[in-house]
Amino acid sequence: MMCVAILLLTAFMQAPTQKPDTDRLIREAVEAQQQGNLDTAIRDYRVILRLHPEMAGLRVNLGAALADKGQFKEAIAEYLAALPKISDKDAVRINLGLAYFKKGDMQSAYTQFHIVERDHPTDAKVATLLGEAELRLGKLADVIATMQPIASANESNPDFDFVYGSALVGTGRLRDGATLLERSAQAESSASAYMLAGSTALKMNALQEARTDMDAAVRINASLPGVWTLDGIAHDRDGDPEGAEAAFRRALQSNPNDFDANIYLGAILYKRRAMDESKQYLSKALALEPGSPMAQYEMAMWESVSGEYEVAAAALEKVVAADPKWLEPHVELATLYYKLHRDVDGARERKIVAQMEAANQAAGPQ
Repeated sequence: MMCVAILLLTAFMQAPTQKPDTDRLIREAVEAQQQGNLDTAIRDYRVILRLHPEMAGLRVNLGAALADKGQFKEAIAEYLAALPKISDKDAVRINLGLAYFKKGDMQSAYTQFHIVERDHPTDAKVATLLGEAELRLGKLADVIATMQPIASANESNPDFDFVYGSALVGTGRLRDGATLLERSAQAESSASAYMLAGSTALKMNALQEARTDMDAAVRINASLPGVWTLDGIAHDRDGDPEGAEAAFRRALQSNPNDFDANIYLGAILYKRRAMDESKQYLSKALALEPGSPMAQYEMAMWESVSGEYEVAAAALEKVVAADPKWLEPHVELATLYYKLHRDVDGARERKIVAQMEAANQAAGPQ
């Protein structure tokens, strides 16, 4: 959630040989940039800099205009040229870091933000920028080290909450992270924050919370990638197959190759015995990820419901061989063995199920 705007310098030291027309051109260039007429501003800045290459502040503005046009490589070159000559280096480094960030060079963005943060460790905007770069680089412990010391002073800062909360979730502090993400989502009406909060709630098995967060996400931005799939999963796990089905169908309208939407929708359909349509989605899921144990399991369940007991049992035997600690395939396999009059195998599977259930009960809630 990058929130800091590109800095624009509006005051310049007049060069000794500067002519009156140059003053006018500077004013016009700055006004054009402020009004969003970037092509004019870029043209005028370049004209002036050919005459006065020493005007570092003007070069910073040119960099900002180029960055706003998405020309990040060119913007970076201007910032780097200005940096040795400018007095307010921190402001230029923030602009430079933002340009690197938007270009996708997270390591270089991190380097610039880190230099600024060392001198301004309590600045929430700088900490948020550095934290997001660290987050993108997978430096979760560094995010927490950067943001935790000033977290209590920034409890009403939604961008700070989003980055810090994301790092907490990534390090396993799910409840703490979800609380910050929901606070950020509510403050900003942010679909992405609600979506991350909802997915975190699913991990905690807080199903009503997950459903509420995901419903909020789709209300705010129904085109956010993956949002309908997660909304469907939340509804499915919270016992609302009708709402889940509608969400998965919406997901597949925008992305027919969504593996999760295909497999979940296929499972919902076979459970209500819409067998032909169900098989279409489960087959698509298997085609997308042939080695997926979940896709193999759901297709085996379809085969079991369809009366193809031997085919289903053979498929489930492969699933439990790949993942012996997965309880549900053992449960279904025990049932199938008895239907196939393989009582010895059925008794063995029932014993395995009993042992696994006892172990799960002893372990308590996860």
